Amino acid sequence: MARHVNSALEMSTSDIEQIFVYAHTLKKQWSQGVRHPLLANRVLTQVFEKPSLRTRVSFEAAMMQLGGSSIFLSSKDAGIGGRESICDVARVLGGYSDVIVLRTFSQQLIDEFIRCSGTHVINGLSDLRHPCQALTDLFTMQEAFGDLRGKKFVFVGDGNNVATSLAAVCARLGVPLTICAPLDYRIEDGYLAELKAVVPNAEVVQTCEFKSALKDAAIVYTDVWTSMGQEAEAAERKQVFASYQVNAELMKLAPKTARFMHCLPAKRGQEVTDDIIDGPQSIVFEQAANRMHLAKGLLCWVLGVEP
Repeated sequence: MARHVNSALEMSTSDIEQIFVYAHTLKKQWSQGVRHPLLANRVLTQVFEKPSLRTRVSFEAAMMQLGGSSIFLSSKDAGIGGRESICDVARVLGGYSDVIVLRTFSQQLIDEFIRCSGTHVINGLSDLRHPCQALTDLFTMQEAFGDLRGKKFVFVGDGNNVATSLAAVCARLGVPLTICAPLDYRIEDGYLAELKAVVPNAEVVQTCEFKSALKDAAIVYTDVWTSMGQEAEAAERKQVFASYQVNAELMKLAPKTARFMHCLPAKRGQEVTDDIIDGPQSIVFEQAANRMHLAKGLLCWVLGVEP
């Protein structure tokens, strides 16, 4: 039976912990110059509607370093958008591929690939979910702090696809999450109700009060105010989020031991200032590098190959 990574909410705590063990093992081997061809002759196909730096390169590098090969297709190349039905495309690509990674606008497109392709599917991003990013973020947090239980994770900004996926992974790992966002830009109540139904002990607080939000924070995290597909809202969002910039004044509300994270790309001077993203508390580029190590762990996990 094919194993998928679609929504972080569908993953169990043991699933996530196993992926982290695989990623840690493979990262340690990589740091020692060891690259076992665990996925020799396996084929990864990536189909993207949205441009990408980290998702595309991290998965390609991960598969190649594990001895497999990678094929990249734009949505136009793949015939998504009218040339063929989504299910027909999925069935064809599933016949060629061991794993398919999709980066799309529509969550429904990914769901359709899972239904039709007959192979392993990974959600590389949709407008609703970004599980690979959230898994990487908590993996990076684990490297920084060790035991995660009770460590406070604070997300400042739009309650978007990254925030919803973080909520799920944090809940599974016992990490209390605070979303610091304007009222109309928080995670939807329906999603939080779904999260609570799956993980009753999930700790998610939503607020616009910075002092209480940042108190005892282990991680301070932000993302762009305007995501791809929201360009028409950019001017309005810039006004709404102006006071939500992560800068030196805001970081003073957090402990000195807190670390700053950003999923990138960053709009420097908007959601974060240069002195923070390049400063001593930032682990942004360690986080970005970990996209590849987490991708290795994910690929091995979905394919049932133990490092």
